Amino acid sequence: MLVQYLDPFLESASSVIQQVCNVGISRGELSEKEWSNLEGHTWIRIGMTGQLEGDVFFGLQEELALRIVSAMMGGFPVQEMDEIGKSAISELGNMISGNASTLLSNRGVLVDITPPLFVQHQDLKDVTGTALTAPLDLHDMGRMEIQIVVFR
Repeated sequence: MLVQYLDPFLESASSVIQQVCNVGISRGELSEKEWSNLEGHTWIRIGMTGQLEGDVFFGLQEELALRIVSAMMGGFPVQEMDEIGKSAISELGNMISGNASTLLSNRGVLVDITPPLFVQHQDLKDVTGTALTAPLDLHDMGRMEIQIVVFR
């Protein structure tokens, strides 16, 4: 697995989240490890097809997901992840992945992305494989985990 596949998602996530949440972001260390389904996280799953096939997972601590939804809704306090919140956080994953697929295309890797799936911890028991992963620290808001599992 190559860093060149994950880097566009990190670049895009940093850019989109900075714009949406008006928060500074620090990147953590890239690593390759077995896919890990972190408890207490909300996940957005985006499939990729084309020259790169696999899945990208955006893992958000539940409190962070609520804070991001609140920021996306103009600062309106959000206490629980309802259908509007799920839609908003899924759209965040869609925006990040759309920008990342453009960055990949500009680097000669053509991919199409599937619509985002909002999934909970218990719905990811079937996911296995080696993932290229990196955390994004959204300073005072929390931490986001990006994991990419590439099949080819």
